[in-house]
Amino acid sequence: MTLIAGRYRLLDALAEGTAGIVWRARDETLGREVAVKEVHAPPGTPEAEERLLYARVEREARAAKAIRGPGVAEVYDVLVERGRPWIVMELVRGLTLAETLEADGSLPDREAARVALGVLAALRAAREAGVPYRGLAPDRVLLANDGRVVVTGVATGTSAPDAPPPGAEEDLRSLGALLGGMVADPRSGPLAAVATGLADRDAGVRDGAVRELERAAGTGERPRGSAPADGAPAGGPERGPERREQHAEHREHDGAPGLRGGRAEEPARTAARRRGPGRGVVLVAGIAGVLVIVAALVWQAVRG
Repeated sequence: MTLIAGRYRLLDALAEGTAGIVWRARDETLGREVAVKEVHAPPGTPEAEERLLYARVEREARAAKAIRGPGVAEVYDVLVERGRPWIVMELVRGLTLAETLEADGSLPDREAARVALGVLAALRAAREAGVPYRGLAPDRVLLANDGRVVVTGVATGTSAPDAPPPGAEEDLRSLGALLGGMVADPRSGPLAAVATGLADRDAGVRDGAVRELERAAGTGERPRGSAPADGAPAGGPERGPERREQHAEHREHDGAPGLRGGRAEEPARTAARRRGPGRGVVLVAGIAGVLVIVAALVWQAVRG
């Protein structure tokens, strides 16, 4: 029950690795649970390199406080105690992607595409905040209990002091490798071309791969007559018949006209009743009346 900075009480360890320990802790000031990352250098690191590592982690963590978005665990506080940085973050409950794949095997193509898009949003948010992400891996992607896809470990300090920051194309290359590890058939399956396209040198090919990823996840438009990767109707203007019927039912329940079998047919039936019989009915009735009159005249003439 260690108290850090007189405020954060460590409760139990959630994860431990060569870069540090992540604790479940309680913020005694705000009365909420948080995650606290205790950073420590790998064993055997020279003292001079250790100081540089801690300085980079602290700098990156403070910059990460500016990141906003559902795909990144929010950084609440950064402090230095016992000569090491401690990072106080949002506590996200769920399983890592690595744990999920180990327990359940590969993900369905549509779910894999959804997870990849969530990771991509987090990478872009980190880049916009000036903290390009490094070291993307399945154990750093959380599938939260509330449905969010959250990337953890934004501040890692793993880069060399003079190393240039990774470019946006490196984000997509890492994402392609992550996507390949999520699906059952990364070489010839429906998302194989997408994973390969994300790592392509051509920017146009990479952009096309992202659009295909959106279609596979059901969040982007797809060409008329095409089917998404897993055969389920994708979101967008072109929807399958089952999706159209479901949306019709929702609109009818909301009080708006449905596509069929609902209130949209009522005005047509009402107008038909107001107009009365059609032209064909009137014509047939007229001909029948004339025949009756002619028959009556002939009958009278015969009797006479």
